Amino acid sequence: MQIDPPYLLFLGDVADALAAKTAQGVVDWRPEFCLGQMRLAGCRADTGLPDMSPEEAAAKGAKSFVIGAVNAGGVLPDHWVASIVQAIDAGLDIVSGLHLRLAEHPTIGPAAEAAGRRLHDLRRSTENFATGTGEKRKGRRLLTVGTDCSVGKKYTALVLDRQMRARGLDADFRATGQTGVLIAGRGVAIDAVIADFISGAAEWLSPAAAPRHWDVIEGQGSLFHPSFAGVSLGLLHGSQPDAFVVCHEPTRKTMRGVRTPIPAIAEIIEATIAAGRLTNPAIRCVGIAINTEALDVAAARTLLDETGAVYNLPAVDPMRFGVEAIVDRIVAEFPA
Repeated sequence: MQIDPPYLLFLGDVADALAAKTAQGVVDWRPEFCLGQMRLAGCRADTGLPDMSPEEAAAKGAKSFVIGAVNAGGVLPDHWVASIVQAIDAGLDIVSGLHLRLAEHPTIGPAAEAAGRRLHDLRRSTENFATGTGEKRKGRRLLTVGTDCSVGKKYTALVLDRQMRARGLDADFRATGQTGVLIAGRGVAIDAVIADFISGAAEWLSPAAAPRHWDVIEGQGSLFHPSFAGVSLGLLHGSQPDAFVVCHEPTRKTMRGVRTPIPAIAEIIEATIAAGRLTNPAIRCVGIAINTEALDVAAARTLLDETGAVYNLPAVDPMRFGVEAIVDRIVAEFPA
């Protein structure tokens, strides 16, 4: 799909910043595409962009209205529909990462058809995926996995891809979620793939490549999350990662959206290796990425040092301190 910038990012009335992670991800990684944001009353997220209406954004050159908020199940709240239709009437295309197909909505679909506007569903793929085979493919793969949802798997993969390229490694970021697809311009929203074909979609996303090429694959969910573990497992089997990085947010007590306690990093490493050996017996952990945003610098560095010592692995905050230590580990363990 061809999505035209600049974007007006719609945050709706989400309850916290994490619920607007699609919008924030685009702002962080494609700021040149972002013109403004639109928020409803009660919204508790803010990307820092100017607030504007669809009409104001269109007058400033906006081309697309991006629904930058997410929720469990990817549903469209009824009270957002009027804002989407307002954007259509203002002359903007609509971009959505929700599970709902916009053209099938009884109000949005007809409005877009009447106005001649395009509706882009980031979670809808035109590919016909096969079931996974488990056959070993050439090339190298790294997967980010998590102790929970929304702990930094996408950002860690993006920073790793950037740093690996800077170090001269042949690497590509592979997007597996709607935000990653919007950032990268390609990929597949793996949680919208029919369950039987998840591992096959992951194989399609990271095909056979040159022996020293790295696909840096964005992880989804967590093997321990009761809502999303099925997606995480299929992605793990299809990715066949040679290496993985565990992503963690240290201040949470329970997983997002449920009451399940956050698992220990050791549990994630053990479970990922146990499950990942099905398609890659040589799978190994090469680092830990911890989101220390809620900690001051001293506390963050102490936590990273202590975690690294406990697991004998490089522990980093990718956004705050970089991922050089993990890339060093990759270079050492997978020589050219």
